[in-house]
Amino acid sequence: MKNAIHSVGLDVHKETIAVALCDEAGRVTSLGTIPNQPDAIARMMRKLSSRATLSVCYEAGACGYVLCRQLAKLGIQCIVVAPTLIPVKAGDRVKTDRRDAVKLARYLRAGELTAVWVPDEAHEALRDLVRLREAAKADQKRARNQLGKFLLRHGWHAPDGVKAWGAAHRQWLQSLWMEQPAQRVVLQEDLAELDHQNERIARLDAALHAQIETLPQMCKQLVGALQCMYGVAELSALTVVAETGDLSRFRKAPQLFSYAGMVPSEHSSGGPGNERRGAITKAGNSHLRRIVTESAWHYRHPPKVSAELRRRRAG
Repeated sequence: MKNAIHSVGLDVHKETIAVALCDEAGRVTSLGTIPNQPDAIARMMRKLSSRATLSVCYEAGACGYVLCRQLAKLGIQCIVVAPTLIPVKAGDRVKTDRRDAVKLARYLRAGELTAVWVPDEAHEALRDLVRLREAAKADQKRARNQLGKFLLRHGWHAPDGVKAWGAAHRQWLQSLWMEQPAQRVVLQEDLAELDHQNERIARLDAALHAQIETLPQMCKQLVGALQCMYGVAELSALTVVAETGDLSRFRKAPQLFSYAGMVPSEHSSGGPGNERRGAITKAGNSHLRRIVTESAWHYRHPPKVSAELRRRRAG
């Protein structure tokens, strides 16, 4: 009957999707595997939706939100599930695609799954750009470390008073002369890689700055407001907006802290007086947690209002 609600669990991979269905009576049936292709998915969903209203879920992962958006266009309710919050039986040692799909269908019907926020395509594009810049910064650090350790192995030290990776430091690097031709090649290649990463970061910074003008007015206002805070500049503000989306979806501040994994872990049982709390859980968005922690480190120093901060606060 059409007014029945059937829960569908999908175990999504690059090439295939395992499908399982749980009806209103709680009976779970594995429906096999279909190709991960739009036509095959649409045929399966039309067939299942002809008998009941569908509620679909799959785990967040490398396949992204393409499937969720396709199902939304078909008029089918779909949630993307946080993998780390799926209940796990301690004695379950067998893991297959069929079992995963069956488990998702059963837990979806029971209401035991936690959905993640699905950004729209424009917001996801901003997130991709912000995360690419973060990856480029890690590549730059790797290139610096590789060059620095090469110099250290051969006893080369920058003169006193020369700040690492500044203009004077670069002049010193270019003035070095290695006796062995092979070592000269290594030095030049390390410098070329470092220049490549520096140029890459500069291009990405320019692209992020230009991206602000394309944001919705509400997001632009949020980016500007965040930059009024001490220790938060344009890149930090863009990262917060890209990783959290609409901040109003968090009803209370602890929910935002939990989303970033910045709440203390706890192991308390046995009644009052046995509360034990530990370090932060880190069970959340690592990109948001990194940028918030980095910004918070600025408060080691007195929060003076610089000329740049006054300019950002204007208006």
